[in-house]
Amino acid sequence: MTRIPVPLTQFVVKMHSRCDLACDHCYVYEHADSSWRSRPKVIGEGILAKAAERIGEHAVAHRLSAVRVVLHGGEPLLAGPDRLRRAAEALRAALPPECALDLRIHTNGVLLSRAFCALFAELDVKVGISLDGDRAANDRHRRFADGRSSHPQVLRAVGLLNEPEYRHLFAGLLCTIDIENDPVAVYRALAGLRPPAVDFLLPHATWEEPPKRVPGGGEAPYADWLLVVHRLWEADGRPFAVRTFESVHRTLRGLSSLTESLGLEPSDLAVLETDGTFEQADSLKTAYDGAPVTGMNVFAHSLDDLARHPGIAARQSGLAGLSAACRACPVVRSCGGGLYAHRYRADTGFDNPSVYCGDLMTLINGIAGSGGSAAVPAAVPAQGGEPLLPAALAPAQLDELARGYGSADTVAALGRSQLALTRAMLAAAWDASGQGRAEAWELLSALDGVAPAAVDAVLAHPYARAWAARRLAGDLAVGLGPLAALAAAAAVRAGRGDSIAVPARGGWLHLPTLGRVAVPDGEAVVTGRADGLEVRAADGSVRTALDQPLRRVRLAGGWTVALEDVDPLRDSHAHPVADRLPEAELLSWTGALREAWELLGRDLPAYAEGIRAGLGTVTPLRPGPAGRDISSAARQAYGVVGIARPATAPTLALLLAHEFQHVKLGAVLDLFDLHDRADDRLYFAPWRPDPRPLEGLLQGTYAHLAVTEYWGTRTAAYDGLAGEAADRARAQFALWRRYTVEAVERLAESGALTGLGVRFAEGMRESVEPWLAVPLPAAAEREAERTRRERDQRESGQLRSVQA
Repeated sequence: MTRIPVPLTQFVVKMHSRCDLACDHCYVYEHADSSWRSRPKVIGEGILAKAAERIGEHAVAHRLSAVRVVLHGGEPLLAGPDRLRRAAEALRAALPPECALDLRIHTNGVLLSRAFCALFAELDVKVGISLDGDRAANDRHRRFADGRSSHPQVLRAVGLLNEPEYRHLFAGLLCTIDIENDPVAVYRALAGLRPPAVDFLLPHATWEEPPKRVPGGGEAPYADWLLVVHRLWEADGRPFAVRTFESVHRTLRGLSSLTESLGLEPSDLAVLETDGTFEQADSLKTAYDGAPVTGMNVFAHSLDDLARHPGIAARQSGLAGLSAACRACPVVRSCGGGLYAHRYRADTGFDNPSVYCGDLMTLINGIAGSGGSAAVPAAVPAQGGEPLLPAALAPAQLDELARGYGSADTVAALGRSQLALTRAMLAAAWDASGQGRAEAWELLSALDGVAPAAVDAVLAHPYARAWAARRLAGDLAVGLGPLAALAAAAAVRAGRGDSIAVPARGGWLHLPTLGRVAVPDGEAVVTGRADGLEVRAADGSVRTALDQPLRRVRLAGGWTVALEDVDPLRDSHAHPVADRLPEAELLSWTGALREAWELLGRDLPAYAEGIRAGLGTVTPLRPGPAGRDISSAARQAYGVVGIARPATAPTLALLLAHEFQHVKLGAVLDLFDLHDRADDRLYFAPWRPDPRPLEGLLQGTYAHLAVTEYWGTRTAAYDGLAGEAADRARAQFALWRRYTVEAVERLAESGALTGLGVRFAEGMRESVEPWLAVPLPAAAEREAERTRRERDQRESGQLRSVQA
C-alpha cells in the first residue's frame, strides 16, 4: 500500500451549504464552481457520525496529538444549535484520549447570539468572524441580498465575543483585501475591536480571472496595501497575530509557515461537504467548476484514501511540485508558489506561479527589508551590561525574559540577534583562517545580495555558528569544509545554478538544513538547480537527490521541528549523539514530540509560545544509564536542544522546556553582561552537590523557573485527586519551588551580578515567589524537606573537600 506523505490533521466540515449574506466576492457562490446548488442545505446526522468516526480512526492510525476541525458553510449557524452540538459531541467522542480537538466555527456573525456563545463556551468552540474593516470597506462586498449593510450585526457579534465571559472563544477576524479600501482605515477599524488575530486574505483569483487592478495602483498593489498594514502593525507592537506577516518573518529565518498560502509546508487539509463527499481545499472552487472534486465520500473512503488523492498529494510535494519559474525564484522558500488555487490557468493547469506573483515578491522583500532578516552587527560585543546589538531587545522584552517567559515576538528578536552574531562569527572565522575557501565565501556573499532568504535560512541552522565558534577557539581539525557546505546549501535553496566544491568525508557529503548525499570521499561539486540539486562526485558519478534528507515533524498548528541526525557538527552537545534514526525510532520520536507539544500547550502555555518561535531543531542523543534522562543545550548553537528520547511524553515536554530555557538565556548572555566575567569563584546550586561558576548557577536557576511552573501546573491538574502520580507531582513542586527561590537568593547575594544582572534576578524572583504561596499537603512538604536535607549533606561534604 502507498504510504501517506502527510497525515491529514485539519478538516473543514460544511454544516450548511447556504448563506444569509450575498457577498459578491464569495468563492462558494460567486466563482466558477456551482456544486453548492445540488447539495443538501444541512449536513445529515449519519454523515456527521461517520465523519467523526473517520477522523478518530485517522488520529489513532497516525498517533495524532491534535486535530483541528472548522465548522463552516455557507453560514454554519444556519444549521442551528442542536446540529452544532451533535457535531461537537460526536467529534470529541470519536477521538482517542491522547488526541486533542481544536474545534472552531467560522461565521459571518449575523446570527451570532448570546445563546450561541453560551453553547460554544460549553463545547469549547472557538469563533472566527469575517469582517473586511470599517463600514465602508465591509459594505463594499459583505451585504444582504437586498443590499442592506451587515456591518452593525457583525460589530454586535464581535462585541459579544469581547465580553469577559466569552473572550476566550474569540479566535479572530478574517479580512478579505480590496485595494480600493483604505488600508489605514481598515487596520484601525479592525485593531479597535481588540481581536486576538486577523487574517488578511488576498481575494481569490486565477490567471483566467485576474485580481482587480485600479488605475495608478502600481505594479504590486496588493503588496503595497499589505505593507502599509504591516508598518502600522509593527509600529503598534504587533497587537494581534497576523499569520501572513508572521509566516513571512518565520520563513525568512528558515522556519515553517503558519498558512498554506505561503511557504513550502505540505498541506494537511480536507473538506467534507453537506452531502458527505470529500473535497480538496475550498479555495479551488475559484479555479473551475468541479476543481475540488475527489470522487470520494465519507462512507466509502477512509482519510488514508483521501490523503493519497493526486490533488491532495500535489499540495504536499513542496519545491518539487512548483513550476520551473517558482523553483528558480529567490523568495520561493517564503512564497511557496502562493496559494495553490491562485496558480490556475486553463492551458497549463496549476503548473504556474501565483497570479499574485509580483505582489508576493514585493511583500516578502518589503518585510525582509523592514527587519525580517537580521543584518551583520557593526560592532564587537561590549562589556558592562550594554546590549551587543543596539535595540536588539526592548527593556520590556528583557524584563519578560527575566521572568522566565518569552513571547513569540521576543524570542523572534533573540533569533534575529543570533543570526546577526552568527554572520559576524563566520566572517571572523573565515578571516582568522587566512581567508581559505575564498570561493565559498564569495558565493555566500553573492547569494546574500540576490537571495538573502536562502542565506539566512542556512546561517540560522544551529550548527553553522558551532563551526565558527570552534574555528575561533583554535580547533583547526574541524576544517573549512563546513563553510563550503553552508555555501552549497544556500546555493541549493536559491536554485540559480551556482556551483561550489565541497569535501565529502566518511562516504557522505552533508548540506546543512537539507541532509546528506552518499558519495566517495574527496571534492564533490554541488550545483543548486531550479529543480533541486546536482552533486558530481570525485569519481565522476552524479547524484540528483539526497540519500538521507533532514526529516521534520509536523506538530499541531502547523509548526515543524527538524530531527537533526545527520549533521557532523551536532556533536557540539555535551552528550553523545544518536546515529541516523531508523524508521521505527523516527515514528516513536514523531508521536512523542506531538504528544509533548500538546502537553506544553496545556501545562506551560506561557513558555510554549516562545518555544514555538525559537526551537527549530531537536538533536536525538544516545540514551544514558537506565533511569536517567539525558538532555543538553549547546551554548554556541541557537535554536536546538539535544535529548535522548525519554520513556514518556510528559518527561519529553519537561526536557524541551528546561533545555530551551538554556537556549534563551544563552542568547541573552550573548547580548548583555549579567555578571562579572572575571569572577572565578564557585557557587553551589541547591539541586547538585558540585560547585559551579556563577554562569552555571544562573543557567540552572533560569531553567528551573520552567521546571517549577511545570510541576505547579501539574499539581493544579491533580487538585482534589489522590494517587501516586498526584503525590509525585506535589512533592516535585514543593521541592523545585524551594530550590529555585533559594538559587535566586544565592545569585542576588553573590555580589557578582551587574546592574542589569540584579534586575534580571529580580525578575526571576517575581516569577517564582507566587508559587511559594500555593498550599500543599504536609506529606509533600515533608518529602521535599527530606530530599533537600540529603542534598544539603552531600553539598556540605563536597564543600569540605574543596576547602581541604
